[in-house]
Amino acid sequence: FFFYSHPCTATMGKYVQAQRKGKSPIFKAHVRTRKGAVKLRSIDYAERRGYVRGVIKDIMHDPGRGAPVAKVQFLNAYRYKRDTELMVATEGMYTGQFIYCGKKATLTIGNVLPLSQVPEGTIVCNVEAKVGDRGAFARGSGCFAVVISHDEDKGTTRLRLPSGGKKTVKSDVRAQIGVVAGGGRTDKPLLKAGRAYHKYAVKRNCWPKIRGVAKNPVEHPFGGGNHQHIGRPSTVSKEAPAGRKVGLIGARRTGRLRGVKKLGQDRD
Repeated sequence: FFFYSHPCTATMGKYVQAQRKGKSPIFKAHVRTRKGAVKLRSIDYAERRGYVRGVIKDIMHDPGRGAPVAKVQFLNAYRYKRDTELMVATEGMYTGQFIYCGKKATLTIGNVLPLSQVPEGTIVCNVEAKVGDRGAFARGSGCFAVVISHDEDKGTTRLRLPSGGKKTVKSDVRAQIGVVAGGGRTDKPLLKAGRAYHKYAVKRNCWPKIRGVAKNPVEHPFGGGNHQHIGRPSTVSKEAPAGRKVGLIGARRTGRLRGVKKLGQDRD
């Protein structure tokens, strides 16, 4: 008898970890113990025209977040009840402090104002990207943005973000005055693996990170070899298939950033 052996149609290798991160449920954020979404108040008539007063009831630790959060209570303008908001705690906040949100609010730490009411050079945090999105930029511990300039004709404001980049936003967007609390958190070294374990256990499954060159060839495109080396370019096309798309994806340049950082946004 003559047996015809079929060529092997099974795909070789494993799914690399970068592919599993999109699909597998084990990489989801650990949100069970978190306090809630940290946002500014929903924008309303009172904030657009005048101001509303709130009182800081508590300053809490939010698991998985480096910065503390403030529980702020406002009187509801339309019903007999109080509204509780979770806001970014700025340096200098304390429980029992009154904070004011709105166009007519004073320029004091913790208050929320539209950028059009904020003078140039002011340090702000928790800045909106679009009017009413309730906070997008400079929200991490110790972060702040600086108001560089206002363009009255276009109704826009230029900001310097914590990354060093500059961004133009509408002058109507709101921001909190001051620096986010919890700064200097990264100055103290973690020192031991146990601290890193607990730090990331409340965030998500992203530690420890195994380098690609330390893996086997089935598990990573950079794996294998008698010495730990990549053995191919570390840059890879944006159009590469999912299992190959590791390393520096769609890189315009590689290597260390040397000298003054030149950003395309700095030219104007």
